[in-house]
Amino acid sequence: MKHLLWVFTLLLLSDSLLAQAPSGYQMPPKAIADLANAPQPPALRINSSREWMMLMERPGYPSIEELAQPELRLAGLRMNPRTNGSSRSYSYSSLTLKHMDSGRTFSVSGLPDAAQIENLSWSPDGKRFAFTITTQKGIALWTGTVADKSASPLTDSRVNDAMGGTPYDWIGSDQILVKMVPKDRGERPEEILVPAGPVIQESAGQKTTLRTYQDLLENPYDEDLFEYYTTSELVMHDLEKGTSKPFAKAGMIAGASPSPNDQYIMVETIHRPFSYLVPYYRFPTTTEVYDLDGNLVKLIDEQPLIEQLPKGFGAVPEGKRRISWRDDQPATLYWVEAQDGGDPQREVDVRDKLFYWSAPFKDGEVKAGLDFELRFSGIVWGNASTAIAYEYWWATRNIKTSLFTPGKPDSKKVLFDRSYQDRYSDPGSFETTYNEFGEQVLLMADGGRTLFLTGQGASPEGNRPFVRTFDLKTSETEELWRSEAPYYESPAFILDAKKGLVVTRRESPDDPPNYYIRNWKTGDLDAITDFPHPYPALAGIEKEVVQYQRKDGLDLQGDLYLPKGYNPETDGPLPVIMWAYPREFKSKGDAGQVQGSPYEFVRLYWGSPLYWLTQGYAVFDQVAMPIVGEEDEEPNDYFREQLVGNAEAAIDVLAERGIADRNRIAVGGHSYGAFMTANLLAHSDLFAAGIARSGAYNRTLTPFGFQSEERTYWDAPEVYYTMSPFMHADKVNEPLLMIHGEADNNSGTFPLQSERMYQAINGLGGKARLVMLPHESHGYRAKESIMHMLYEQDAWLEKYVKNREVKP
Repeated sequence: MKHLLWVFTLLLLSDSLLAQAPSGYQMPPKAIADLANAPQPPALRINSSREWMMLMERPGYPSIEELAQPELRLAGLRMNPRTNGSSRSYSYSSLTLKHMDSGRTFSVSGLPDAAQIENLSWSPDGKRFAFTITTQKGIALWTGTVADKSASPLTDSRVNDAMGGTPYDWIGSDQILVKMVPKDRGERPEEILVPAGPVIQESAGQKTTLRTYQDLLENPYDEDLFEYYTTSELVMHDLEKGTSKPFAKAGMIAGASPSPNDQYIMVETIHRPFSYLVPYYRFPTTTEVYDLDGNLVKLIDEQPLIEQLPKGFGAVPEGKRRISWRDDQPATLYWVEAQDGGDPQREVDVRDKLFYWSAPFKDGEVKAGLDFELRFSGIVWGNASTAIAYEYWWATRNIKTSLFTPGKPDSKKVLFDRSYQDRYSDPGSFETTYNEFGEQVLLMADGGRTLFLTGQGASPEGNRPFVRTFDLKTSETEELWRSEAPYYESPAFILDAKKGLVVTRRESPDDPPNYYIRNWKTGDLDAITDFPHPYPALAGIEKEVVQYQRKDGLDLQGDLYLPKGYNPETDGPLPVIMWAYPREFKSKGDAGQVQGSPYEFVRLYWGSPLYWLTQGYAVFDQVAMPIVGEEDEEPNDYFREQLVGNAEAAIDVLAERGIADRNRIAVGGHSYGAFMTANLLAHSDLFAAGIARSGAYNRTLTPFGFQSEERTYWDAPEVYYTMSPFMHADKVNEPLLMIHGEADNNSGTFPLQSERMYQAINGLGGKARLVMLPHESHGYRAKESIMHMLYEQDAWLEKYVKNREVKP
C-alpha cells in the first residue's frame, strides 16, 4: 500500500512538473520567429518646404533587460527615474536625409552608436531639425541642419520628458524652448517608512463617474515623487548666437507653446492639491502667457482639481477648455466653455461656446464666437473669412462639420451632418498647407472658394481613397483622383494643388507600402521610396475579404488568409484561427458596412495571428463582431446573443466553402477581444480553444462603465452580470490560454482580472493556462516577451486545435 501511495505521489509530482515546464523564456518555431524579427520600414518626416524627407530607422524589439529598468508609476505617468523620461517610449536608431526631387540620400553624421532617438521635428523653415537622444545618464536635445547633414548635442542630459509629448518647441527657426530638469533640484525625496498617519479620502456627496484608472497616486510620498520628477525649468536656446537663458519660472510644466508670430509663449503648469482618484491631467492647472523675455503678460486661466464630472460620455468640466492658439492669426487664443454645466443629461440648445482673446490680452477684450449645439470637437483654421468647425454627440453618434467666418458668431453653415459610424458617408478631411507663420491652415484655391478633401473612401467594394475639391459656394465636390484595383493607394498630403501633385502611399497584396508622387492631372507616378518586401516567407499567400450574413440578415465580413498553394478541394479543411474585436453600433446599416480593402499589403505586428499561416492554419482576421442597439436600445443589452450569432455566421461561411474544419477552430483577441473570447467559450460550443490576451472578465471591477457602456453597475446590474464571463466561468468547457502583462496600464484591464479568471476556471475544473509577462504593459514590448507569447500561442494551438482529439 505504501508503495502504491509513493507511486501515486510521484505521478502527481510529475504532472505538476510537466505543467510548469519548460521554465524561462521560450522561442516559437523558427518560421514564426523569423517573421517576428523581420525589419520594419523606416518612419518618415517631411519638412515644410516639401524638399527633404527624414527617414528614421526603427530598431528591433528592445530586450527584457531594457524593459526592466527602474520605473515609477505616478498619477497615470510611467517614467524612468534615471533618465527623467518616459519608461515606455519608442525610439529610432539612425537618421537619413533624402532629397525629394533627386532621390539622393545622406546619412546624418555625428550620431552615437545605438542611439535612442525620439521627438524628431523640423524647424518651421525646414532647414533645421531637432530630436532627443536618451542614454543611461538622461536625455539630451540634439539639432542638425540640412546644409551640414550632421547633428550635435544642444543641451546636456537634463531634458525633462517625464510628462511625455515633445519636451521642446521651436520659436521661429532659430530658437528652441526646452523643458529641463532644474539645476538646483536636489536629491530625490526620501521615503519615510513610518507613516505620519492614515491616508484619508472623503466623498463630497455628489454623483460622478470615475473610470478605473491605473497608476494613481496613493500616499504623500507618491505626491512628493510626482512633483520632484515633473518639475521643469524652461530654457531658451538661440541657435544662431549659441546662447541660452532661463525662461519664466520653474514648475510642473505640462506644456509650452509659442504664438504663430513667435512673440508670446503660453505655458500650462500643474499645481497641488493632487488627487488619488484621477490622473495628472485632471490636477489643478494654471495657464499663463509670457513674452519672449520671460515676463508674465497675462494669467489666462486657473482650473481647479477635476475629481467629479457629470455622468455620461459627453461630460466635460466647466470653465475654459482646450485653450489653443489660432493658427491663422499672429497671437490670438481661443477656447470653448460648456453652456450646459458640462452635463450631457441637461436639455439645452447650446452645449459649448467659442471665445477669442487677442494679444496683448487686455481685460474686457474677450470676444464671443460660435455656438455649438453638440459638444465641440475641433477647428481647422483657414484665414480671417474661412474656418471649419467640428462638433459631435456621443449618444446619437452624430458629427457635424460646419463652415464659419471667425469674426462672425452667426455665420455657421453646416456642411456635413452624419453619423460618424457611417463610413460610406464620410466626406474625408480638409487638406492643409503652411501659412506665413509656419502653421497648418486650410489649403485653398480659386481665391478661397475651393477647398480640398482627402479620405479613405469607404464603399461596398472596400476602401478606395480619394482626393476631391469642395466648392464653398455650391457645397459640391469634384473627384480629382481615386485609388483603383489592384492597388491600395492613399493620399499622404497634397504637394502642389496647382500642378496636381499629391504624395501617396501605395501597396498591393504582393507589394509593400512605398511612397510616390502622383500627378492627378496626367496620371504620372514617380516613386520616392523603395522599401523591400519584409516577409518573403509570406509571399504568395492568398487574402480575401469574405462577406456573409448573420442569421438576422446583418451583413458581416472578415479578412481570410490562406497558406500559399492551398486548395480546399485537394487539401481538405484546415484548422482555423479566428481573431476579432467587438464594436458597438447604433445602426444595423452602419454595422454592416464593408471595411478595409482586399488590395492592402499583409502587415504583421507583435500580436498578429498571421504568423500561423506558416504552420498550416487558415487565419480569419478582423472578423466582424458588431453589437447593435438601435434608437433607444443599448447595444450591450444583446451582447451575448449577437456575439454568438456573429461567431456562428463566420464559422458557417468558412465551413460551407470547405476551408474550415468545424472541430478545429480557435478564437482569440486582445483586450476587449479577450473579453469576447472568454464569453464565446462560456456561452457557445463553437470553438476548440481560445486565446485571450490582456483582458477584463469581471465587469463589476469596472463599475462606472467600460468600452462604450455609459451605464454604471447600479444602473444596469443585470447587464454587468450577464456580460461578465467570470460570472459564468463554470460554463467555460474549452481550453483557454490567458496572457497578461504584469504592468498593464490600461484602464480596467488590471492583471488581477486574468488572475481571478484563471483561479475561477481552475477551481471549477476547467482547462486554462495563465501566463504573466514580467514588466509588460497592455501591449508587449520586449523581444523575450513577444517570442514567449508566440511560443505559448503556438503550443496551445498545436495541442488543442490542430491535433485536437475529437470524441466520437
